[in-house]
Amino acid sequence: MARQERAIRTRRAILETAAEMFNELGYDATTVGGLIERIQLTRGGLYFHFTSKEQLARAVLDEAVTTDGATPQQFKLQEWVDLGLLLAYRLPREPLLSASVRLSVDPKARSLFGTRWPDWIAVSSELLYEAQARGELLPHVDPSETARLFVGAWTGVQLVTEALPDADLSEEISALFALVLPNVACSGVLAKLETSPYRAERLLAAVGSAHLVTATLPGQANGRPA
Repeated sequence: MARQERAIRTRRAILETAAEMFNELGYDATTVGGLIERIQLTRGGLYFHFTSKEQLARAVLDEAVTTDGATPQQFKLQEWVDLGLLLAYRLPREPLLSASVRLSVDPKARSLFGTRWPDWIAVSSELLYEAQARGELLPHVDPSETARLFVGAWTGVQLVTEALPDADLSEEISALFALVLPNVACSGVLAKLETSPYRAERLLAAVGSAHLVTATLPGQANGRPA
């Protein structure tokens, strides 16, 4: 079991280091040799987990679609908003997520591996169709079209924000929702949606607290027998 846990940690460390290099250098300039030197691992140790740079890139992209921090809400539209805000908060802080975007806009990497944008569109569409079934959307809204356009807009905002000094992605995506939602949500729902740029941080903190409570053994409090 200890060996398995070490292997899992090593694999994660390799993946995160590769993501940092993809972010810093791009796909072409990232090399297996450079990765080995940076992570101080033997070539055999690396190849035990990943046999090529291409496999590393695919593994990074596999991490792109994540709903960590999202929880069920009264409105499906709020869940849709939460996903966008959570990704905006996490992406600048998590190299794997930012590298997945970097690989997606890199022409060579995109030609080799495609992108995860279709997966994000599918996740977004599903939530919007559920919102439509619950009567949360305006009558003219097409969930598939809205999902497709919003993923494109979100990505564009992220790329522009990255190039601007002192710009905050959470604030920019919050502003994007403020522009989009009046054209998507019915008035009764719109008034109850929260798009604060600080919402994602609160959601992640709440999930972390819930995990701590779950981890406490029955009959114990503060790590001591009750």
